[in-house]
Amino acid sequence: MMAEDDPDDRLLAAEALREAYTDEGLVFVEDGEKLLAYLRREGDFALLAEDDLPDIILLDLNMPRKDGREALREIKQDPTLRHIPIVVFTTSQSEEDVVRSYDLGVNSFIVKPTSFNGLVEAMQSVISYWAETCRIPRKRVSTPS
Repeated sequence: MMAEDDPDDRLLAAEALREAYTDEGLVFVEDGEKLLAYLRREGDFALLAEDDLPDIILLDLNMPRKDGREALREIKQDPTLRHIPIVVFTTSQSEEDVVRSYDLGVNSFIVKPTSFNGLVEAMQSVISYWAETCRIPRKRVSTPS
C-alpha cells in the first residue's frame, strides 16, 4: 500500500514497482485520512475484508488533510495496526523528519530517488527486504498482559 498525494509520483511508483517486482495488489490512497479509513475499514472502505491488511505501507510525509507524520502516529498507537511495517518514502531530506519519524515508530526512512532507475532499485530493495528477507506478522496476535 502506498499513501502518496502526487499523481505523477503514484504513477512512477506503480511503474517502478511493476518493473522491480509486481504491482499486483498495490493500493494507493491520496492522504492520511484515506489511509486510516482504509486500514480501519471505514467510509468507502467499509466493505473490505477486515483481515486483509497491507503487508507494508509506503508513506509520504507531506500530504494534505492528514500528513504522513499524523497518520504514522495514529497507526503505531493502534494495537490492531501497529504491526504493519511502515516505510517513509519522501522527498524530505530533513534530519528532523528522519528523527521524528523513527520516534513515531517508522520501520525505515527512504528519500525518494530522483531517477526512475533509482526508484526501481529502491522498490526492489524494499520489496526484497520486507517480503522476502524479513519475517513480519501477517496479523495482530493478542498477547497476555
